[in-house]
Amino acid sequence: MNKPLRRIAIFCGLLVLALLVRDNWLQYVKADSLKDDPKNRRVTIARYSTPRGDIIVDGDPITGSTTTSSSGLNDLKYKRTYKDGPMWAPVTGYASQAFGANQLESIEDGILSGTDDRLFFRNTLDMITGKQKSGGNVVTTLNAAAQKAAYDGLKAQGGKGAVAALDPSTGKILALASYPSYDPSSFAGNSTSTDSKAWTALQKKNNPNDPMLNRALRETYPPGSTFKVVTAAAALENGLYTSADENTDSPLPYIMPGTTLPLKNEGNIPCKNATMRVALRVSCNSVFGKIGADLGNDKMLAEAKKFGFDAEQFTPVRSSASVFSDNMNKSQTALSSIGQFNTAATPLQMAMVASAVANNGKLMKPYMVDKLQSSNLDTISQTDPEELSRPLSAKNAQILQSMMETVVSDGTGKNARINGVTVGGKTGTAQHGVENSENPYAWFISYAKLGDGSTPVAVAVVIEDDQANRDDISGGGLAAPIAKSVMEAVIGSKK
Repeated sequence: MNKPLRRIAIFCGLLVLALLVRDNWLQYVKADSLKDDPKNRRVTIARYSTPRGDIIVDGDPITGSTTTSSSGLNDLKYKRTYKDGPMWAPVTGYASQAFGANQLESIEDGILSGTDDRLFFRNTLDMITGKQKSGGNVVTTLNAAAQKAAYDGLKAQGGKGAVAALDPSTGKILALASYPSYDPSSFAGNSTSTDSKAWTALQKKNNPNDPMLNRALRETYPPGSTFKVVTAAAALENGLYTSADENTDSPLPYIMPGTTLPLKNEGNIPCKNATMRVALRVSCNSVFGKIGADLGNDKMLAEAKKFGFDAEQFTPVRSSASVFSDNMNKSQTALSSIGQFNTAATPLQMAMVASAVANNGKLMKPYMVDKLQSSNLDTISQTDPEELSRPLSAKNAQILQSMMETVVSDGTGKNARINGVTVGGKTGTAQHGVENSENPYAWFISYAKLGDGSTPVAVAVVIEDDQANRDDISGGGLAAPIAKSVMEAVIGSKK
């Protein structure tokens, strides 16, 4: 080969090599960034070219798809629809042609849109048979009756609030409600005149009620006296007290360490050297504050972490981390041990507390996706229950159960009583605002125990309400009836 031809051949070879390198760079190195580039509409077009699979509750879809009748972009054929959208929004999230997706709609998008690699065989078979491609289904653990009871109860209160309910034996999430809420259908398309307007109206800067906030998972509140259940567990687990009915070392007034300030109780209640049973029944700040200070920050923090505090939960939707602080002095630890100071918790977290006590000390990991299905209902994956931790021994859990059951039978939680069912609970009112200047949050956590010894449900309810009273009765008056309705709904569905 003469020299000019050799040079041309080398040059052509280098061009081919450059093309191969460029092709591999685009396909493998840059693939994800190109796919996620907002200017690349191919992914969005593919996502909405076929009906999405459904999110399923109790065997029925709570989502759907419909053809886009009047869209600013004609290449997006289908848009999402929702059944009882505001009630289910904290579970489903939204899928919008214009604004993307979040929560289950985003996390399980591959299954719902039919693009997940696990659907390859199903998609190939559909292509061969000429069947229209369609997404798979996400089957949830939710209980429709419990969700309706939770949402209707919050709506009837008229303020803000949230409910989380779990199956203590498995960790299955049975209800996850937040109020006020929003309808994901209102901005599922991409119309400037309707969808964009609805989206803009829902943003916090335009709507101070922040209806798109998932209060059950993403909002942390001071848990108030409901946290005394954690403090009682810490006392039992660390051997500070070994039964519910021995007198505690609890003087009145109780002056917080390093201060001249007494830790006050609400009203004239029998707190001096009270037993833990009595102290939980009437909700003595002095008793549980002193327990926290006596145990110290390290032991209280360790126990709180066993219940799930200071860690995000993934259900698979992310839940914000609840907080129990480190490096506190004794008086700060005392306040934190009654659910004040820096202590903050999501409703899911406090449902986990009640669940662990009800499940004889075993805390199961909370989850809301039972299984994923292909379009022909074949199971692609199944979620197995998983133990998260052991916050307390079975013996101590049963002691704490007896204390919580006294709260309902003969204390501040009487509004949660259910005929023929043993209910354990704890009311709470959490301070709100600088120097408690705003009305408090009303809390109630509980579980229901049936005659056969099973505990099918644990619930946490929090209410932000201008009508709340400044004592633990507000938790019993506002939140306990909602918890009762949710527990009754779960029990009814088991029959």
